[in-house]
Amino acid sequence: MMWMDHRAKEQADFINSHDHNVLKYVGGKVSLEMQTPKLLWLKSHMKSTWAKAAYFLDLPDFLTLKTTGQFSRSLCSMVCKWTYMCDGQTQGWDLNFFKAIGLEDLADNDWVKIGKEMVAPGTECGRVSAAAALEMGLCESTHVATSVIDAHAGGIALVAAEAKTKQDLIGRLALICGTSTCHMCVSVDPIFAHGVWGPYYSAMIPGYWCAEGGQSATGALVDHVIKTHPAVNKNPDKNVYEWLEGILDEMAEKQSLCSSTFLTKDLHLYPDFHGNRSPLADPSMVGMICGLTLDSSERSLALLYLATLQALAYGTRQIIEQLTTCGHNITSVLMCGGLSNSSLFIQTHADALGVPVLIPQEQQSVLLGASILAATASGDYPDLTAAAVAMGGKARTFEPRKDVKRYHDQKFAVFKKMQSDQKDYKHIMSGM
Repeated sequence: MMWMDHRAKEQADFINSHDHNVLKYVGGKVSLEMQTPKLLWLKSHMKSTWAKAAYFLDLPDFLTLKTTGQFSRSLCSMVCKWTYMCDGQTQGWDLNFFKAIGLEDLADNDWVKIGKEMVAPGTECGRVSAAAALEMGLCESTHVATSVIDAHAGGIALVAAEAKTKQDLIGRLALICGTSTCHMCVSVDPIFAHGVWGPYYSAMIPGYWCAEGGQSATGALVDHVIKTHPAVNKNPDKNVYEWLEGILDEMAEKQSLCSSTFLTKDLHLYPDFHGNRSPLADPSMVGMICGLTLDSSERSLALLYLATLQALAYGTRQIIEQLTTCGHNITSVLMCGGLSNSSLFIQTHADALGVPVLIPQEQQSVLLGASILAATASGDYPDLTAAAVAMGGKARTFEPRKDVKRYHDQKFAVFKKMQSDQKDYKHIMSGM
């Protein structure tokens, strides 16, 4: 079942209707994108398959199993997505939780179906098996590192960019921008924030607590906005994003504006087309657009594209507000992924968030994070933190521009008003 699969909404609602201690560590609500609602859906809708299943695996653990031939589970995956409890002193599955939600049979044979052995990120979990070595062209003696979720691998690399010591890892928010976006930071002590997943102990950087926010559709939203607009067919044979950003620059110049930022004064977009992951934790939220006209030209598409980028930045700003309110101190943002190839996307975030945005020279942060895990497992570094600091690399900094601050403050106020208005509309129609 794919990560973005939302079929388990009923099961997530059922789990969240109970007062479980484990929910404290997922921002107060388990997401329908996480594994326990999906497991419950499988048990409810595919009974014969459920009865025959020997193991349930997340992709990172499936890959290490196929590579080594040995069963172990990534502490990252289990803590972040499977409700495995770990607080630095004790760890284990909460049997009472699984009984309450109807998944108590997973405890059979000492939890063998979902995992008995949890291994910290970067720990060696075996060597490449003979079969895997032949298939992948590797040596059988190759060390295999315990995996992490792909976004968390990017998070390891991002928070380590330009870091000189392990203290430099604190106060940085890593944005792994793909189809959706994950927002991750680490802290020395556990910080609980409603609507933000975690705190997860040792799930990303061993010994630190990880907080994870997110937006369910970002790259997917940008693509949707562009592909569903009639003017996309007018695009000359070149990069569509560069084409649209060129149109925006031309429009700003014709209107004697110092920045294309100001072009969306009368166009506002609310970006939760696929539900809100953080900080509302409400999958029923939908997208909204205010300011549409009959214009279907390429200029209309360019403005809608800009409004979308700004709305995504305001979503991140709201996540940062929640993190800050609860005790985090975010001093910079670091980005990787497809959207971070756009200088407009990057600068819009720096301006809207009011903090520097750093873009690592090594743009494949997820691969770099995987390399940091591998270097740790090989014994080249004493621990993962030392490997991350040594391998984090350089980054380019985008500073926020003061002349657009007030504009973004006002647009962010509109963003939050659209959010509250949508809730009001649902309340009005709730009796129908």
